[in-house]
Amino acid sequence: MSSIALPVVDGDDGLTKYLRDIRAFPILEIEEEFMLARRWIDYGDTEAAHRLVTSHLRLVAKIAIGYRHYGLPVADLISEGNIGLMRAVKKFDPERGFRLATYAMWWIRASLNEFVLNSWSLVKIGTLAAQKKLFFNLRRIKSRLHLLESGDLAPEDVATIARELSVSEHDVVAMNRRMAARDGSLNLQVGENGAEIQDLLADESDNQEIRYGQQEELTKGRALIQQALDRLGEREREIFVERRLRDDPATLEELGVRYGVSRERIRQIEVKAFEKVRSLVQAGFVPATA
Repeated sequence: MSSIALPVVDGDDGLTKYLRDIRAFPILEIEEEFMLARRWIDYGDTEAAHRLVTSHLRLVAKIAIGYRHYGLPVADLISEGNIGLMRAVKKFDPERGFRLATYAMWWIRASLNEFVLNSWSLVKIGTLAAQKKLFFNLRRIKSRLHLLESGDLAPEDVATIARELSVSEHDVVAMNRRMAARDGSLNLQVGENGAEIQDLLADESDNQEIRYGQQEELTKGRALIQQALDRLGEREREIFVERRLRDDPATLEELGVRYGVSRERIRQIEVKAFEKVRSLVQAGFVPATA
C-alpha cells in the first residue's frame, strides 16, 4: 500500500495544477467500489487499491485545505491526508454497508489532526481528548466571537469558551497563550558576540561513561538473548521470533496455518518459549550447546 504512487503538490504554487490533475481520476460507483475493495482484501490487488485511493484524492484535498489556517504548507497537509486515506483503504470493509468516503473521512482527519499537533509545537500541546478538542475548536470559536486578534481573552470570553467546550477556564487561557506563542528557535542570536540560545543551554545528556555502560549492557543483553534462542527447538525459536521480536508480529492464526496446528497450540508454544528465554537471560549465563 505504501508503494502506491500518487500525484504530489509542488508547493503552494502547484496547488491549482494538483487539483486539476486529481479531477482526472473518476469517482467510483457503489458496485465498482465494492468490487475493488474485495479484490484488495481477497487478493492483495494493489491496482484495485490504487483506484480506491485515487478516486478519493479530491476528498482529501477538500479536507486538507480546511486546515490551512494553522499556517502549515498545503502540500504537507495534503500528503498527510493522503496517508490517512491509504490507512482507511487498507482497513476498509465493504461488507459493513457504508461507502469508503464515509469511512475514510475519520482516518483523513485523524492523520491531519496528529500532523497539526506535532507540527505546531515540539512540546506536545495535549494528549487528552479534551485538550485536542480545545486546540482544534478554540480558533473556530474565537473567529465566531470576533476574537482572533484579541491576544489574551477577556474573563467573560474565557468563561463562554470553557462552558461551550466543557473544559476549565485555566485550560482555555493556557491553550490560547500557547497557540499565540508558537515555538521559539534555539538558533536565535543573543547578545552581541554571536552566541545562540542553544549555546547557553546546559547539556543534560548522559556522559560518555554512562553511555558506554549502557551500550555494554545492551550488547550483553543481546548476546544472552541469542544464546537463549539457540537453546530452543527450531519451531519454538521460529514462533518466538515471529511473535516477540518482529516489528510486525505474525498472528496466531497465520502461524497456525504455517505449522498445521491450532491457534491455541501456537499460543502455548509461544508462552513456553518465552518462559525459557526469560529464565535463561535472567540467569545471566547460558552455557553453549554441545
